[in-house]
Amino acid sequence: MMTLSSAGGGAVVRSARRGAVRAGVLAAALTALVCTTASAVSVASTESPSPSPAVVQAEVPAGVTAGVAVFDRQTGTFTEQVNSAGQFRSASVVKLLIALDVLWNRSPDALSAADRARIDTMLRGSDDTAASTFWANNGSGAIVDRMVTRLGLTDTARPPSTHPGFWGYTALSARDTVKIYRHLLDSAPAATRDYVMGDLRQSTRCATDGYDQHFGIAGSFNRPWAVKQGWSGFSSGGCTASAATAAQAGKAAKAEQEPAGTAARAAAGADAVDLSRPALHSTGVVGQGDRSIVAVFTLHPSGTTYGKAYTDIGRLTRSLNVPGASRPSGTWVGTWGSGVRVRTQATTASGAMTTLPAGVEVLVGCQKRGQQVSEPPYVNDWWAQLPQYGGYMTNIYLSVPENQVPGVPVC
Repeated sequence: MMTLSSAGGGAVVRSARRGAVRAGVLAAALTALVCTTASAVSVASTESPSPSPAVVQAEVPAGVTAGVAVFDRQTGTFTEQVNSAGQFRSASVVKLLIALDVLWNRSPDALSAADRARIDTMLRGSDDTAASTFWANNGSGAIVDRMVTRLGLTDTARPPSTHPGFWGYTALSARDTVKIYRHLLDSAPAATRDYVMGDLRQSTRCATDGYDQHFGIAGSFNRPWAVKQGWSGFSSGGCTASAATAAQAGKAAKAEQEPAGTAARAAAGADAVDLSRPALHSTGVVGQGDRSIVAVFTLHPSGTTYGKAYTDIGRLTRSLNVPGASRPSGTWVGTWGSGVRVRTQATTASGAMTTLPAGVEVLVGCQKRGQQVSEPPYVNDWWAQLPQYGGYMTNIYLSVPENQVPGVPVC
């Protein structure tokens, strides 16, 4: 059976294989669970109104445990709440609290050049080394304790005593994440708001550890948006990064963020936050004037690949009622193969912009003929334009039975 590891030269997939893969993708979509109406939860703040009940339309994929909250800042109400008080290990979302603690009662202009650089790379590229430096220098779990008191958080807690250095084990909920963003947007000093939100608006597609971090919010809505994402428990993120950078960041991730399995969970107690299942979280703001705050926390079955989790959180996020959001046009199509490259033009000679997480779903805007890619006796000269990447991939790696994607216009 044909196996593919790179899109550099490419190969053509037998129609039967591609049809089967396509069928699997469609079957997975049809089995998504539609959540029932969630109880409205009040935001624990003296200035927060009680949210009105809303009809929940969140579609949680089968096997996924989710915590969701969408807050419309224009009306002061939640439009989505699913398990919004549920505690998840925060992974890199806790970097919001780490940054705010550094900036508490301090202007960004007062930061040293080194600390400013650390905050920038921690928020834009989700750098773990920077987070670990602040964590060690500023009291570790005391950072979380301080921010809980300052922001009135109800579901947030420092990492378990068995793992004090693991900042990614901080407990966090979707509704508390909404409070964090509300503080940033409505209560924090303007200089702090502009600085932190400015970094979140500059989120890089490839994080410093080689993971593609533009899933969820960043993959579901057009700009303007600002995001802080989190991931934990995956072996690879399928994004272009230098070997040196990925190796250095990988060491930090292993030491501070990746789950320690069932032993860590048992040590923390039977009712502790789940530290074992792969976690993928998308949080941020969407729309003109940062109208909606969105927090989506997800846990996936053990062994789930990054591409599968990336696809599932994308489907869940796209199903949400997010006021002010602009959604990109196109057709979502599954992919297969690993190391599939997105290129600047419809040719393998053009520059590679990034690689796709293996098996991820992509949005195809249009398609056109380009360089013929072949592995005898199969050939294909159709290329898909991916608007969210601003580049092209060969149609060979799209999970459809034909060389062209049915229903997708020609560029």
